[in-house]
Amino acid sequence: MPKRQQADICAYTLLALSGVSEKTGWSNATNEFIRIHDVIVYTNDRFGIAYAENSRETFRKQAMHPFRTAAVIEDNGKATNSPDYRYRLTPETLALIQCFSTERWDSELDEFKLTHDSLEIKYASKKAVTKIPVSLDDKELSLSIGKHNDLQKAIIDEFKPRFASNSIVLYLGDTANKYLYQDVACLEKIGVEITLHDKLTDIIFYDEEKDWIFFIEAVTSVGPISPKRVIEIDEITKECTSGKVFVTAFPDGKTFKKFYEEMAWETEVWIADNPDHLIHLNGDRFLGPRKTV
Repeated sequence: MPKRQQADICAYTLLALSGVSEKTGWSNATNEFIRIHDVIVYTNDRFGIAYAENSRETFRKQAMHPFRTAAVIEDNGKATNSPDYRYRLTPETLALIQCFSTERWDSELDEFKLTHDSLEIKYASKKAVTKIPVSLDDKELSLSIGKHNDLQKAIIDEFKPRFASNSIVLYLGDTANKYLYQDVACLEKIGVEITLHDKLTDIIFYDEEKDWIFFIEAVTSVGPISPKRVIEIDEITKECTSGKVFVTAFPDGKTFKKFYEEMAWETEVWIADNPDHLIHLNGDRFLGPRKTV
């Protein structure tokens, strides 16, 4: 592992993933699927190291992502924003750890190193199978699996041809990578601050002919275009003079009903299982920039 992945936080992550502590022998290591939250709790309970809950992103970036890339661990294939998302040691890593401090260690480690490249390919291929392909103008991208990204694909494939056919995609986030695609040059040109991805919507389209920018939120469990979201987006795009169209996309009518009372007036609603229609929340204009009072 690179030096950065030899830090304490990575060592404790490996111990938690293997279920090993000062009172547990290496031969008893396991590889149950666990969350980053479980890693933090295990480290605090077994080793007295108090990592805070808000350090989860550090665990994810410094330990989980590099370990997964190196085929030391794998995930369970769920969407990263799912409460059921988990990690575990790969069977090959588990077998190696279980023989640590035994006479077999050196030979097993040599074998692991010899097969390491093929393991990376094996697990990368396994993960690739679970990707969602999406055509983005003239580019081909892959989204991680999950209901949220299924809806994002529907927005690209179904909403865009019907209601924003002349637009281009300026931004597309992914549940596993919020920086998946961004047209930095065009975003900057029209006055959208690209350093505030956490405040932007899931997808942004731009229609140059009409000079309309579409801010689209894909909602399966949280986050419709609420009055608060409209204010936030207006604030971070105050340098943008294009007409702003706010759209909340839902997979079905049942999900839409759950969020109806949270949504902002003068915004649009699109429901993926009835793709030919839009719902306009009040106002004298259908599918147009929101008018400020």
